[in-house]
Amino acid sequence: MGPLCLPALPIVFFLVSLPAAYGQDNYEIQVYGSEMGPPGSTMMELHSNFTVLGSTTVKDGVNPTQHSMHETLEVTHGFTDWFETGFYVFSSIQPDGGWQWVGDHIRPRLTVPESWHWPVGLSLAQEFGYQQRSFSEDTWTWEIRPIIDKKAGRWYMSFNPTFDRALHGDGVKNGFEFSPNAKVSFDFTKKIAGGLEYYGSLGPVNGFNSWSHQHHQFFPTIDLDVSPKWELNFGVGYDASSSNDRLIVKFILGRRFRWGGDRESGEPATKKTSTSKP
Repeated sequence: MGPLCLPALPIVFFLVSLPAAYGQDNYEIQVYGSEMGPPGSTMMELHSNFTVLGSTTVKDGVNPTQHSMHETLEVTHGFTDWFETGFYVFSSIQPDGGWQWVGDHIRPRLTVPESWHWPVGLSLAQEFGYQQRSFSEDTWTWEIRPIIDKKAGRWYMSFNPTFDRALHGDGVKNGFEFSPNAKVSFDFTKKIAGGLEYYGSLGPVNGFNSWSHQHHQFFPTIDLDVSPKWELNFGVGYDASSSNDRLIVKFILGRRFRWGGDRESGEPATKKTSTSKP
């Protein structure tokens, strides 16, 4: 059996059998890259998203978002150089309602190993989970997220043509919806990169919504590569459409734990050559 066949069999099984997750509004604002951490490593990330300008009243049974802080804990473990699984805990701090649990998601992901030396990074994530009705019209959701990225000199580009659907809730009738994400960044130094992230929600794949019912968020961002053990991302986003959530500030803080590598330096036993991160 050739080198392509070994990961290819679980990839086929993964595509046809496993559900994934619908885009989580303002709980997880991130454009994914195809690269994975070393096998046996665990990444813990805290996503902190504050809605400066958002909805101010309860709408269709969903809590208002203005001046709410969404905190998401993401724990991702790498099992091989082509498979990892992430788990999310969503929570929300309401201006007058305290800190509340929102829901949980699981996200298995496959990627083409770097050892194959493909001209672009290629990965496939799926995400499946639940969130309370008071925070979403759809309680059970599924997302399929292909990931295509490329590092070219000091430039980095990533495209996530995401398809999501509601499994239980008001959005079931819409079927699959198209929610593309993209990122372009430039390395100003070895440790600092500036970029622009885009998050869209266009509506059902069989007929997009009108502009007034679409979402087009743009986030100028800064990425800091201070250490192999740490990841930091900061951005301020504005929705160019008539979305309720017009202005959002986001911050991602990640810490990698590498079991079996050099725990003092944070380096893996065999360091990979990055092809997908700024």
